[in-house]
Amino acid sequence: MVGLVIVTHSPTLAKGVVETCCMMAKDARIATAGGMENGAFGTSYARIMHAIDAVYGADGVVILVDAGSSILTVETILDERKDALLRMADCPVVEGSLVAAVAAVCGASLDEVVRRAEETRRAVKIDD
Repeated sequence: MVGLVIVTHSPTLAKGVVETCCMMAKDARIATAGGMENGAFGTSYARIMHAIDAVYGADGVVILVDAGSSILTVETILDERKDALLRMADCPVVEGSLVAAVAAVCGASLDEVVRRAEETRRAVKIDD
């Protein structure tokens, strides 16, 4: 199963995203890298690496991010671990994570999980 890593500046936000995902995809393999080691707001390279390692398996890992330094830090990790099955999805972190979690537990491939998550960029929530 494809693993997921939720990277946000806020530890509370990352945990909330996982809690929401697990309501719809309880068997999803998800780790968080929210905030800094001391619980403060920010992005931690070490926490992201630890989260990737916690869910990494033969099917790979999709990393979902909020903004700014979380994107830059994950890009650095992707450059450093070119041999790994790692992908960053360009999508809204909450909606993309929900769709990615469901796709992963349904057995979707790494690229398919990314594609499904990225489809949420076009989601219309309220139709006028």
